[in-house]
Parts: sequence; C-alpha cells; structure tokens
Amino acid sequence: MECSPYPHPQDSHVTVWDLPGIGTPNFRPDTYLKEVQFDRYDFFIIISSSRFTYNAATLAKEIQAQGKRFYFVRSKVDQDVSNERRLYDEEGVLKAKGKQATETRPQLFDEMAVLASIRQDCERKLADLGIRSPQVFLVCRDDFSMMYNGPRLLKTFLDDLPSEKKLSFLRPLAITSKEVLRQKKKELMKYVWLKSLTSCGASAVPIPGLSTSVDIAILVTSLKEYCRTFGLSEESLQKLAEQVNKPVEELKAVIKTPLDHEITKDVVIKLLTKSIGSAVQYPLLVLKVIPVVGWVIGSLASAAISFPSTFFLLRNFLSDAAADAERVLQKALEGTTQKSHLWN
Repeated sequence: MECSPYPHPQDSHVTVWDLPGIGTPNFRPDTYLKEVQFDRYDFFIIISSSRFTYNAATLAKEIQAQGKRFYFVRSKVDQDVSNERRLYDEEGVLKAKGKQATETRPQLFDEMAVLASIRQDCERKLADLGIRSPQVFLVCRDDFSMMYNGPRLLKTFLDDLPSEKKLSFLRPLAITSKEVLRQKKKELMKYVWLKSLTSCGASAVPIPGLSTSVDIAILVTSLKEYCRTFGLSEESLQKLAEQVNKPVEELKAVIKTPLDHEITKDVVIKLLTKSIGSAVQYPLLVLKVIPVVGWVIGSLASAAISFPSTFFLLRNFLSDAAADAERVLQKALEGTTQKSHLWN
C-alpha cells in the first residue's frame, strides 16, 4: 500500500523499492508516477506472475515517454515449467489422455520450448497493448541469479546504468556468469590509477613513516574490497557451496589468492615487495631528468616508487582475484544441472 525501500544488505548505495501496483484505488494510472515520486528511480521492473495488464502497459509507455528504462519480468516460470511437465510421462513423452502434440506442445517434453512459448505469449500480448518491441525476462524466485533469464536481466541492468553507478550496482552481485565477472573487473580496473595516485601523493610528503602507513592502509582496504566483490570471502563461498550442493572446501581448492579475512598488513607487505622490482625503473628515470638536492630526492624517489609499485600490485591482484572467481564459478557448475538452466 506504500512505497517501501529495501537497501542492499552488503551495499547501502543500492536500494530496491517495492512500489504499490498501478490501478489500485490510491494509485490511479493518471497520477501514479507523481504518487511514487518517479524521478528518484534509475529504472523500473514491471513484474507479473501471469499476464501483463492494460495498466502495466500504460505505465510502461509513460516511463518510456519520460526517458527512463523499464523491464517486463515474468515471474514464477519454474511453476509453469513444472505444470507443463505433468502432461508428460517419466520418459518425457506426451500423455495420451486427450492431448495431441502441437507447435507449442511437442510430443517430447522440451523445457526450452516451454520457456520460449511463455516469453512469446507475453511479448505478443504486450504488443497488442501498444508496447513497441517489448522485451520480457523470465525468472524464478528460488534461483534468480543462475536460472532462466536472471543472468541476462542483470547484464541488461548493467548495460543501461550510467557509468558512475555501475560499480555500486556490481559490487554486491554474486558471480553468476562470466559476463558479470568481466564487468566487475572492468569497472574496478578504472579505479586502480586513482588508488595508485593517492598512494603516490602520500609518499611525496617528506614525513618519515607516512608513506608506508598510508600505502599499506590503502592496499589492505583495496585488496579486501576486490575479494568481497569477486565473492572470495568465507560467507560468499559458503552461500555458493550451499546453492550448488558442494563442499565449500572443493570451491576453495581452486583459489590461489588470499581470501578476504586473510588480507593483513604482513600479506600486503609481501605482495608489495614483489611489485617494487618492476617499479624501480620509473623513479630512476625521474631522477635522471629532474635535478633535485637534499631531502627532496628522497621524497621524490619515494613517491616515484610508490605509484608504480602500488599500481602493479593492485592491477595484478585484481586480475588474479578475477581469475580465481572464474575458476570458482566453473567448479561450482561442474557436473551440476545449473549449467543447462543458464538460459541467456
């Protein structure tokens, strides 16, 4: 009966709003957008578990006219698939009780054909209601992120979001496909330069000890962020293991980078030491062309080493964490029925 916000439990920047249905006594179609404060939302998801109504189509056209995105989502498709499956015997052959094979109901059970029929029926009826080229996503509640059109819907959100909001939306998303993984890596990589520059700026201040303390703090925070974003934490791995019914240790076995809780100052110092070798050539070039004397040499050298070494560490760890996440996803789907349900 009212607009209810649901902040994401792992990222307060993302909020899902549950809006009252259009066409109810308190939310008439002609005043609906004003009542729900239309301007504060990035996009709209119009959901139905059966058919989309005239009011839903009217709302979509109004949203479209005001330049915002909307998506039609047909929910509970797992129930539709289950209901259709009952018409077939254990071997998947259509039962003979007065049923004849048709174009939409073949002699042998075909889940993909059932899903295609549901989607086409929704799109046809929306077109009849005046929606041009409607796009419908089929989802189910119990396994939204991995079954049917759930992954494709998430990808569409990402493609349509403004660039400055993509990372906020991406961070809490579970790694359910290579596309989500690729998008996360791409967005995080954009900020590696900024984090490295921050480290360099701190190093340039000629105060003993400041460079090291700031660098380590930035790196610990950043590496933990990468782990959480790629699902390399105890909590995320445990949830995934339960979802695919596998021991969590089996998923951990393919991980080569430290997990979220294993990132400490000592770990970062070891990783930073490895990256300094590649960075040394940069300050030598700087010092060769810039004549400096006294303590300034030390400050500039420190800053010049800090930037590339931080950059190499962040970039390499980010790439390694992404590779680990991909291996975990492959291991999770290995030998399960999930793979056949990734209907993208």
